Amino acid sequence: LTDSESMGEMADPIQFKDEGNKYFQAGDMDKAIEFYTKAIKSCKDKKVLAIIYRNRSACFLKKESYANAASDATKAIDVDAADVKALFRRCQALEKLGKLDMAFKDVQRCSTIEPKNKTFLETLRRLGAEIQAKLKTSFSTDSRVQNMFDILLDEESDKEKKEKAANNLVVLAREDAGAERIFQNNGVALLLDLLGTGKVEMVLAAIRTFAGMCTGHKARAMAIIHMVGIDKLCSIMAVDNEEIALATSDLFQCVNDSLTGGDRRIYGKEEAMVLDAGKDLKSILMALLDMLINKKVSGYGRDQALNLLSRNVPRKNKKDTDHSKTLFTIDHGLKKILKVCGQIPELPDQLPMTENTQLIASVLLNKLWDDLRCDPERDNYREVCDEYIKGKFDPNDMDKNIHAINALSGLLQGPFEVGNQLVGRQGIMEMMVALCGSEREVDQMVAVEALIHSSTKLSRASFIITNGVSLLKDVYKKTKNEKIKIRSLVGLCKLGSAGGDDYSMRQFAEGSTEKLAKQCRKWLCNTAMDTRTRKWAIEGLAYLTQDADVKDEFVEDEPALKAMFDLAKSKDKTILYAVACTLVNCTNCYEKKDFLPELVQLAKFSKQHVPEQHPKDKKDFIQKRVKKLLKGGIISALSVMVKADNTLLTDQTKEMLSRVFLALADDIKDRGTICAQGGGKALIPLALEGTAIGKVRAAHALAKIASSCNPEIAFPGERIYEVVRPLVSLLQPEREGVENYEALLSLTNLAGLNDKLRVKILKEKALPEIEQYMFEDHDHIRLAATECMCNLVTCKEVQDRYMEDGNDRLKLLVLLCSEEDEKLQRAAAGALAMLTAANKKLCTKMTLVTLQWMEILQRLILHDQPQIQHRGLVIVYNMLNSDDNELAKKLIESEILEILSVIGKGMNNPKRQIVIDVARTCLTKAMDLGLIKPFTTPS
Repeated sequence: LTDSESMGEMADPIQFKDEGNKYFQAGDMDKAIEFYTKAIKSCKDKKVLAIIYRNRSACFLKKESYANAASDATKAIDVDAADVKALFRRCQALEKLGKLDMAFKDVQRCSTIEPKNKTFLETLRRLGAEIQAKLKTSFSTDSRVQNMFDILLDEESDKEKKEKAANNLVVLAREDAGAERIFQNNGVALLLDLLGTGKVEMVLAAIRTFAGMCTGHKARAMAIIHMVGIDKLCSIMAVDNEEIALATSDLFQCVNDSLTGGDRRIYGKEEAMVLDAGKDLKSILMALLDMLINKKVSGYGRDQALNLLSRNVPRKNKKDTDHSKTLFTIDHGLKKILKVCGQIPELPDQLPMTENTQLIASVLLNKLWDDLRCDPERDNYREVCDEYIKGKFDPNDMDKNIHAINALSGLLQGPFEVGNQLVGRQGIMEMMVALCGSEREVDQMVAVEALIHSSTKLSRASFIITNGVSLLKDVYKKTKNEKIKIRSLVGLCKLGSAGGDDYSMRQFAEGSTEKLAKQCRKWLCNTAMDTRTRKWAIEGLAYLTQDADVKDEFVEDEPALKAMFDLAKSKDKTILYAVACTLVNCTNCYEKKDFLPELVQLAKFSKQHVPEQHPKDKKDFIQKRVKKLLKGGIISALSVMVKADNTLLTDQTKEMLSRVFLALADDIKDRGTICAQGGGKALIPLALEGTAIGKVRAAHALAKIASSCNPEIAFPGERIYEVVRPLVSLLQPEREGVENYEALLSLTNLAGLNDKLRVKILKEKALPEIEQYMFEDHDHIRLAATECMCNLVTCKEVQDRYMEDGNDRLKLLVLLCSEEDEKLQRAAAGALAMLTAANKKLCTKMTLVTLQWMEILQRLILHDQPQIQHRGLVIVYNMLNSDDNELAKKLIESEILEILSVIGKGMNNPKRQIVIDVARTCLTKAMDLGLIKPFTTPS
């Protein structure tokens, strides 16, 4: 039976088993398992069933599915306890699962049944030695663990010894065996003693050791949480030490990952002993929410609590229907997050915060809003926010009023839609106006910031232009406080740039925008001012650089550029978005609409507004700005920005950074500079995480670099393997032609380096896409795909695909050898030469796929380009050497013999020597086969 349908109709388990055996012999494990499974379902005979289970166990072993292999072997052993094949297969599976003692018992039984079997005896000896070594390691590990704790808890031990012991303990905890030894040897109690010392080094060592012990082990993570206590861990994260807060946050993340599916180990019957983690996860969530409004929590601790909520509450995949954690957080924590947003550091009795705290809170508000699934849920979110802000307004308490307005600013920086709706409520705008006129500087500052944030969207800006510009101008003129001055200036910058890059939509008079930008640059370069105030100068430039005159002046101002890049590298990461916006504007890499000339004419005729391009936004001006930015050190700044925490480095910011990188890599001459300054390394995370557009832009920038620079220099070490996936993603048909082309060029470069990279390309399922592009009409894309395939054909998987029937792969390769494009000919002939050398059957198959094969082969070996001629002659040699006598005879009886003779008789020539040598080798092979006789001179 060959038809799959008739196979499905078979009811005989023996037939199913035999089919499974055939597929097993052919190396198709998936098909073999499929037929063995059918046989198991229909088999009633216990002895036959045991054989089938044993066979399926062998398939699972081949597929490295060791738990299934052990399970099937056990079912076979249950029927026949002396089944040596099943016993040995279970032994192999158990060894791979790390259960050496159980594997040893199985092979011991095998050697008892067949005492002369060398394989069993060798395995018995090897496993015995491994078990002894493991026991020895365990005992030595136990003593090492105890010794480390003795040093750490000994007051008299010197500092260097303690540091070494702490580091060793952390390293040991990262290995599962080491973590288990620490846990079993009273490690938790000893680590609690370390925490009790209160010394920073000791606390860090204990927390990092706990993190190692909790990683990837659900049962151990739950035990540690109960033994240490969630409140205790929160109190440690609350201390005013950035390192301790970050280490404790990592511990909480490890616990969360292990309790929510990060544990991939197979427990078997022990699974029932692992308790449900839901209660612990809920307790951790509540504890983190309580930390947000606890005055005893430091700014660092509050940041980490917000970060943990951002990472673990919203769904990572929107296809997942369960968003109960988000709904729970909104019900029990939304007001707490708003309270953080509403804090005014300048007022007394506020929550301790860092410069990043309020932006992280805004990001969390936005993530919670985005995670909602329906209108009733969104209405509830709005109502909670509305209730909180209205509840804070008090005509007799100005502090409460500015808290409400600041909380509103937090919403406007997060879920703008919610904040925008609240700004439109009666009394809110009036309150902002009143605060602007207040005598207290803090009131003015909060109001101006709220005005800036509420004018984010153009529709809202038009309302504020008519009501707020005069207000901001008055504040700017009257105040003597530089902090308020700069904020009101940014408000004016934002309103002045409401027309975007449309030259005809300038809000202010000619020259006003440049004056505003000059003042922003002046503040930016003033290192005497605090970082938070200088940050607002960049906010202003982020809006003003939409004007091409401002862009040109800014990139020419080297001190201002340096100041911005230095701030981008600073600890204050709230600045990232503004810096990214400014760079996107300067490089013109924002999304542009293309208008058909006909539609433009029609719009002008009907007196509709038509956006105009600034003369300085043309390509040559953009290129000059890019050169200035590269000279100013943009790559090192971008490399630092990319490393920021994901909570602050939002997907939108990543997308903008990706766009900037792509703009910088546009000129091939600049790519070496980008690589030399670490740009290639910085691009990889942007290509793997972020928005769909951002990942494509970053992948395209990677393709530009990898296609024109040495990939081993651009992506040193193991990073080169991380580049493959983003490049393969550009091969999708919906991507633009230039993206396809440059990705293929890059993959060609990578495939030419080593086998490991070739295997990685195949694992990323790039082969079908590359094959598809070999059929492409576009000459450049087809050539790039063929060259890439030429570098991949040394892989056995590729060779096997060319042996498959029912497709035109080999036919296409043969026909491409006859194309006029010499580069395409060379690539196709090279691939064919390597394929026919690797698999002799392909030599015969090549003659069956097209009737033109002989003519194409003759054209190759007559080609005037030595490289192409050489490839053709190698194919001829492979065919003569293919063990197909009929094929060899057909070649020699054709004109090919005459061509070989002419080439072989040629005078030695260094430029063509390799061609002459291969032709002579072909003639020698033909003589060896007895197809031609050696030429002899008569005596």
